[in-house]
Amino acid sequence: MNAGYGLAVRWSLKDAPANVAGELREYVVGTSMARFMFLDGLAFKVWRMVEGEWFEGTYVFDTAMARDEFEADFATGAEASPGSKIIGSAPVSIERYEVVAIAEGPERFRRGPGPAGA
Repeated sequence: MNAGYGLAVRWSLKDAPANVAGELREYVVGTSMARFMFLDGLAFKVWRMVEGEWFEGTYVFDTAMARDEFEADFATGAEASPGSKIIGSAPVSIERYEVVAIAEGPERFRRGPGPAGA
């Protein structure tokens, strides 16, 4: 038994515009978070970034079916997704993974970003 069904969607930032990191932060906080807070079957989503290298959406779903349906829908329009439009290219990888376990520490999950570099 696993703890969830994961999907990682990664874009390269190597050839992206210079201001892309700020635009991605603004998009995630201003638009994307609200969209995913109410996505049926999603346990949680994490947005990860290494400036100048890559940007990634990491999803954990309650069921394989929910993950697979989301993946199929996303993959058909990945090159036109908001992230792809901001970055200027389609994702370089869409990868399923198994979530073996989740440990939530005493600080718990936070709803929004902290200061850059914190």
